[in-house]
Amino acid sequence: MLVRKECSIEGELREWFRGAGRVVVVGVGNPIRMDDFVGVKIVRDLCGKVDADRVMLIEAETIPEDHMQEIIDYKPTHILIIDAAKMGLKAGEARLISPEQLANYPAFSTHMLPLRIFCEYLKTINVEMGLLLIEPEKTDFGEGITSKVEIASCTIHQVLLKLLS
Repeated sequence: MLVRKECSIEGELREWFRGAGRVVVVGVGNPIRMDDFVGVKIVRDLCGKVDADRVMLIEAETIPEDHMQEIIDYKPTHILIIDAAKMGLKAGEARLISPEQLANYPAFSTHMLPLRIFCEYLKTINVEMGLLLIEPEKTDFGEGITSKVEIASCTIHQVLLKLLS
């Protein structure tokens, strides 16, 4: 069942990236809150492996708003934000949603500015925006990602490598 969900995410991402020009991938998460760090981990794992001429990778950690001007100046066609979110799914399951759908996913947040506000501001530059949210298993204080979320991280990393290389 997990495989089917991941294949679904691959198809959704493939469709979402269709026609993409310049892409920004933002990894969001807290390095001391276990699975919450998954977004940043995925971005780190992509460093040096994607087409640097058309893909900007940002390790935003808990303050993505610090990178708004950098994103705007890059003039992307697509912005993908990757983050952990408690959505009531099984640990490691992922969803690709639009910023408008954030209200349907009351996510636990460790970030300074809610992602909804961050997304609303970036929408003013007329860009395709998506959030790839991954269900965490543990967001306790500590380091390291649980095995279920690590598996999801590896799968998503491989999908993004295919799509962004």
